[in-house]
Amino acid sequence: MSDRYAGRPILVGYDDSPGSHEALHWAVEEARLRGLPVLVCHALHWPYVLRPVAQEVLTQIEQVALAVVDEGVHRARALAPEVDAQPLLGRGTPSAVLLEATREAEMTVLGSRGRGGFDGLQVGSAAVQVPAHSVRPVVVVRPLPRRSGQDVRIVVGIDGSPASLAAFDLALDEAALRGGSLTALCCWGDCRSSSWQEPLPFVDSHALRKGAEARFYEVASQLARRHPDVPVTADFVTERPQRALIDATKDATLLVLGNRGNESPACLLLGPVTQTALLEAWCPVAVTPTVNLRPLFPPG
Repeated sequence: MSDRYAGRPILVGYDDSPGSHEALHWAVEEARLRGLPVLVCHALHWPYVLRPVAQEVLTQIEQVALAVVDEGVHRARALAPEVDAQPLLGRGTPSAVLLEATREAEMTVLGSRGRGGFDGLQVGSAAVQVPAHSVRPVVVVRPLPRRSGQDVRIVVGIDGSPASLAAFDLALDEAALRGGSLTALCCWGDCRSSSWQEPLPFVDSHALRKGAEARFYEVASQLARRHPDVPVTADFVTERPQRALIDATKDATLLVLGNRGNESPACLLLGPVTQTALLEAWCPVAVTPTVNLRPLFPPG
């Protein structure tokens, strides 16, 4: 393991829910592939802040929380004995604890929902808040059947925004780590269509599209040079990004998106495409922050 990654674990949120079991499995495999430790994190949160409670009750709650995180570490070590798994018991809400810990982590992994919420809830608050505010990549693992014996294919959505370029870097690294291929998808909306709020006057939409398409292929080709051994397919499609990306995940291993794209309103911390993916993707979703990330592997 290089000096750069020393002490920067794969952080996983764990509360013994089915979703956190899936997240733990994914995080341990990621740590094994990267040669990194895994940090199993559980949040101890007493919700009744203004209500006094006996110290012995708080002690019992803490003992239960310690048992949960220790059980997570035990599961992690059973999945991959060669991975260094360590516990982290934080105090606060799950989102706050994870966001604090992720600053020192290489990546954060969590299930789409934990033990909180209500029946029928598809995505919990932490699975939205952590990707929205994290300064590091976050992988949200949905409770879907694991595919075995299937070729590894990573899908990335790219629109030229800083977050999407960081997403391409992460997707390329994941494809290289897992010995798989990469599909880069760019979705174009025709300026003559009703989906454009204000169609541009005196614009040759065909020429505009061809220019954007050529630039997309150029950028994708340049970014892919870091891993010439990774098969990369670049697809430029005239389709709504939500639908095109969700359809592309039906046989994918991982979908990687930036936290917000070019057309996302400034008031949104997570763009609408990323929000839809967290709800509907057929595979785990990795979300990269707007800040540019250094790639896992150096060029050359």
